[in-house]
Amino acid sequence: MRMPSGIECKHYYADFHRGYHTQECRLIKQNLESLPWHPSDCAKCPIPAMLNANASPDLELKLTIKTKLLGLQRKSFVTAACAKHRTPIDDVFVGCLQCNAERPGLDLFRQALEQDEPIDED
Repeated sequence: MRMPSGIECKHYYADFHRGYHTQECRLIKQNLESLPWHPSDCAKCPIPAMLNANASPDLELKLTIKTKLLGLQRKSFVTAACAKHRTPIDDVFVGCLQCNAERPGLDLFRQALEQDEPIDED
């Protein structure tokens, strides 16, 4: 669903049909350690970019919103883990290193990107 910031996110839900006025982030709703969600939090949320870069079905994300600077600013903190291997993921854009090692096609793609062949200009 499209967030108030205009970006698609699978964790955002809104219902304005027939008098309802419901907006929520379902990822925050699961986290009891986080502050309550506000629609303005979507503008700086890193989750949609992470989901676009890593479409792994085993990716588990945890979003926590905390205050900074004497409670005047809100900051989003994301932790990621692999549900298949039960390991934390350091870089969500790369994904789980064990899952990546299980897919040999990704190694071929990575090797093709790393090759620096000079372009012959005739």
